[in-house]
Formats: sequence, structure tokens, C-alpha cells
Amino acid sequence: MKFILSENAAPPGGHYSQAVKHNCLLYLSGIIPIDKDGNHIDVNDFEKQAKQVLMNADAILKEAGCTKNDVLKATVYVADITNWPDFNKIYAEFFDDHKPARCVVPVSDLHYGFGVEVEMIAACE
Repeated sequence: MKFILSENAAPPGGHYSQAVKHNCLLYLSGIIPIDKDGNHIDVNDFEKQAKQVLMNADAILKEAGCTKNDVLKATVYVADITNWPDFNKIYAEFFDDHKPARCVVPVSDLHYGFGVEVEMIAACE
């Protein structure tokens, strides 16, 4: 088991790792829209939040020796389901032709009042 920590993504805010690699699977913890310097992305700008979450995921994947094309599944939590079409567009641009399994879960609240959080599972060497 290997614990992954990328300096190019938001540092963990609690007792957890950004990701854990075990055998050929990588488990990314819930990723919220905080940049690598610990700055919170504006809670009123859903597009920027979504892009930051995916940039953080990309940095963590790279630190683990993976790419976004290695992602098997993503679970997306959105605090306002009306933002789903916007997220879907940003997500599709991020993954391009790769289409991992995905679940979108509407929730009443996310930490710090954010609009989106994503966790992923990837397969990589």
C-alpha cells in the first residue's frame, strides 16, 4: 500500500491521504475545490469549482503515475442538482473520449459550502 501526496493539489484537510494505491488500483479521496496553496475557490462560481476539482484529481493521478484515462469510476457529489449539466460539460471536456463509470449524487450540503466534490478509482501500475 502506498499513500499518495501531490504538492500540485489541495493538501489534505484532515486525517486522510489524497489517494491510496494498492496493487493496481488507486483510490482518490473526496476532492473539493481548494487549490494547491489551500485557497478556497469562490462558492458562487460553480464552473471554477468544478475545474479546480478536476485539476486536483489530475495532479493526484499524475503523482501516482496514472492518467485520467486510467480512471475506472467517479462519484460526483453536487449540492445543487441544477448544476449537473454544467458539471457534465466540464467533466466531458476533461475526460474527452474516455468515459469512466460515474454516479452523480445530489446532496444537501458539502464542506465549506462548496457545490461539488469528486472521488475516483483508477487502475494503474
